[in-house]
Amino acid sequence: MSSVLTPAASAEFVVLNADHVSLDPLGVNKLADEITMAISSGNLGLKNWTDQELTPNLANDRAVEWIFVTDLLNFSFWTDTGLQYEVLYNQKVHTGYWSLCAAVNRAIDDGFDLLDPNTYQHITESDLKFIFRSANGSEIPLFGERLRLLHEAGKTLVRNFNGSFINVIKQCNNSALKLLDLVCEWFPSFRDCAVYRGQQVSFLKRAQILVGDLWSCFGGKGWGDFYDIDEITAFADYRVPQVLFFFGALKYDFELTNVLHRGASIGELIPNGSPMEVEIRAASIHAVQLIVQQVKQRLGELLTQPTKIHCNAILVDNYIWNYRRDHAQAIDETIPMHRTRCLFY
Repeated sequence: MSSVLTPAASAEFVVLNADHVSLDPLGVNKLADEITMAISSGNLGLKNWTDQELTPNLANDRAVEWIFVTDLLNFSFWTDTGLQYEVLYNQKVHTGYWSLCAAVNRAIDDGFDLLDPNTYQHITESDLKFIFRSANGSEIPLFGERLRLLHEAGKTLVRNFNGSFINVIKQCNNSALKLLDLVCEWFPSFRDCAVYRGQQVSFLKRAQILVGDLWSCFGGKGWGDFYDIDEITAFADYRVPQVLFFFGALKYDFELTNVLHRGASIGELIPNGSPMEVEIRAASIHAVQLIVQQVKQRLGELLTQPTKIHCNAILVDNYIWNYRRDHAQAIDETIPMHRTRCLFY
């Protein structure tokens, strides 16, 4: 087997060989127009991350550890039943990724130092269950995996990095790609890869979003200063493809469309690493790559200007992800999300 491809190269390879998913330039252009307007009007940029209610409001060392813990656990929030996993925090109910953020912030308020690897390497099952207690009696999916990952990552940081993820960042020499390599080398749960037509491909959703969150939180400075940040691709999850399909950027064949609708009606799963799942994720990454190119052309920005970032895949992904939350019903009625239960997204 040949060596593993980067997420960008993986996406291009899969799209060229895909059976079930294709890209439509008209849909790509339509979404590129939307994002160009959002950027040019000042409604999309780095401030979108720091303006969020539950993300750290200070770009400091504690924020680094918060980002690591939340992205370590940033996967699989949908439930098998109609009862969503919900967390009540500051008199507000949160779902999805925000339920994780709310649970972490609530735990810190409750006196659990959940940002310290010395604490979470030994966290008990009962304490973690209390931390992830829901507002409606539902349980966070893959609880056992989350407990295992906290223990595993905590021990790694304590034994090899003096108990801080900052010491991992220090080894990357301001390279986003080097930090991806370090994260995947030391923390196995971030190794989001598959084999497609005999070729090892990678998506690295959580590792890439970890780098993206650092860049966003620190405004591209300090612990978020990466000279190659534009090499990061979209974060291939189960929501971004829905929005891309909604805008017509992605097209699914009859077989895949039926599988998705059976997932919504009877809970049919698409296995992680299966051709359909790989094609959905790869096409999403490649579509965003094309959208970024289109937006940069529209903004009159040269691709060779790394110091003046007006648009990259991180910002486009953030726009798409937030668009889905703002238009959830219309999008869900157009195409269901693909149901894949795994710890990669």
